[in-house]
Amino acid sequence: MVNKINLHYQVTPVPVKKITEPHKINKDTTVNFKDLLNKEIVDKRLSFSSHCIKRLEQNNINLSNIQIDKLTKAIDKAESKGAKESLMLLDDLALVVSIKNRTVITAVDSERMKDNVFTNIDSAVII
Repeated sequence: MVNKINLHYQVTPVPVKKITEPHKINKDTTVNFKDLLNKEIVDKRLSFSSHCIKRLEQNNINLSNIQIDKLTKAIDKAESKGAKESLMLLDDLALVVSIKNRTVITAVDSERMKDNVFTNIDSAVII
């Protein structure tokens, strides 16, 4: 079989649609940088469940700003690894954290930590 090129065959060009007006950006849908930044800050905020707050108050446990910063960084790290529910060991505390919701679900001090079983977690982070 011999392939021949037919030089007498005409190729019909495809018509191109003309653009009469340039594309306009709807200014109502634009979001400014400040709004995006504030949303990102709110999304990264850490919260505590009412159960956790009750446990912390019962045991006179106060978390320092440094501990909260460490906890927030540990949540970010667990989130980057795909964790959903994590056991976080911070100093003498065990905290069960919902990574997706960025919420500390419960807190257990070192005295109550002995002979305890933590369930429904998919990761552990030692801080």
